[in-house]
Amino acid sequence: MASTEQPKKDGPQPIPPAKRAILQQWFAKGSQMSAAGNFDYATDQFTQCVQGDPGNLIYVQNFLGNLQKKYNNNKKGSKLAGMKGMGLKGSITKSSMQKDWKSVITTGLEMLKLNPWDIATLKTMAIACENMQFDECQLAYLKLALDVDVKEPEVNRINARALQRLGRFDQAIVCWTRVRQALPRDEEAARAIPNLTVEKTIKRGGYEEAESSTEVMVDKSAQADRQGTGAVKLTPEQDLEKRISKDPSNISLYSELADLHLRFDRLEQAEAVLKKALDASGGEISIRERLEDVQLRRARAQLEVAGKRAQTEKTEEAVNLYRQMQDGLNRTELEVYRNRAERYPDNVSLKFELALRLKRAKNFPEAIKVFQESRADTKRKAAIHLNLGECFQEIKQFKLAMSNYETAVVETPDREPEQRKLALYRAGKLALLAIKNLDAAEKYLTELAGLDYSYRDVSDLLDKLAKLRDSDGSGDGL
Repeated sequence: MASTEQPKKDGPQPIPPAKRAILQQWFAKGSQMSAAGNFDYATDQFTQCVQGDPGNLIYVQNFLGNLQKKYNNNKKGSKLAGMKGMGLKGSITKSSMQKDWKSVITTGLEMLKLNPWDIATLKTMAIACENMQFDECQLAYLKLALDVDVKEPEVNRINARALQRLGRFDQAIVCWTRVRQALPRDEEAARAIPNLTVEKTIKRGGYEEAESSTEVMVDKSAQADRQGTGAVKLTPEQDLEKRISKDPSNISLYSELADLHLRFDRLEQAEAVLKKALDASGGEISIRERLEDVQLRRARAQLEVAGKRAQTEKTEEAVNLYRQMQDGLNRTELEVYRNRAERYPDNVSLKFELALRLKRAKNFPEAIKVFQESRADTKRKAAIHLNLGECFQEIKQFKLAMSNYETAVVETPDREPEQRKLALYRAGKLALLAIKNLDAAEKYLTELAGLDYSYRDVSDLLDKLAKLRDSDGSGDGL
């Protein structure tokens, strides 16, 4: 049984812009080579991508997918994988025991080049991802391991824990059930199944069960077709699936099926369909972007579930999970918007969205640069200057921060009172505590108090301002 020890986790680190640009170049070249059938060259490019950013799900998926194509999905890899991989497996085990998770990933990639279906390696890399807080990448490695042996109990155990942590309760129950079937006396599985059955009520949907029902109906339909009875009437989803199987290159059918799933909020099924569409289209950009949108929508829904759990349970574990998922969603969004901003350099709206994610990741210098590039977006002028002010304040450029706050105050329309309050608050507090401009502080804080005297600590700031006026003191720092 896998250890339940919870080692210290290595948090994800921000990728410098210059390195990110290089990774994207490698990824683009790898995608091009993989589509052309040059799998070895593509493997080298994707390996560098995953080594440089091991928490990037898109990089991991393409690395694994390219290797599966290379070996014609033979589930065995290279003929000499066992012999060549002995030393690599030893190194992976040693790094795992030392909790050197980065080395586990680096060496694991080399082993997967020989056999991408090696369960032991995939399992250890999944554990490394968990400790590095790369949840979606952990599930990608585990999914491939389950493709090899869906009943393997320890892979199912690790997968169940990860799914439970992410609020995917129905899928977690399926995995725990497999553990129970393989190990009937397993206490952890016995406890987890009834607990999750109750816990899953906070998750909207129950799509995995619907998916299973659909698969049963498809099987019955196929049987009826073979027998010529036509006894089972196909649902619209089943009809589209049947048409796709007969014409797998017809991308419009995939889109129609994905639309049908999305209409009923079946995000997981829509994502699966769009992944197939992406493969069938040879990586068409419009399909890739639609897939990304669905993946972001799923991640936001999972974050909402985690947020409700944190609010209800108020445990350290639930709160930490929510924060980790917030960080993970921001990393994913950052990657998506960065790619799109590069793809559509004249789209200032995309640049604004990218800048917001850079700011959330505390990459303030790059966020400033991208916010400034988005200033042509006249509809967001006030929001851009407000965010610029906050970024400049974070890097202690107080005069630049003040200038942007003042512009935000002037440019904020009347229909956005909360944004105006925030701009007044930022300008007044900065003027009072950092720039020591009491006249400016009085101007902005007084206007804010006139709008909403209970706003944050504005009353305290006005008291401090009054004392400074009386005593000509220095005041406190920020």
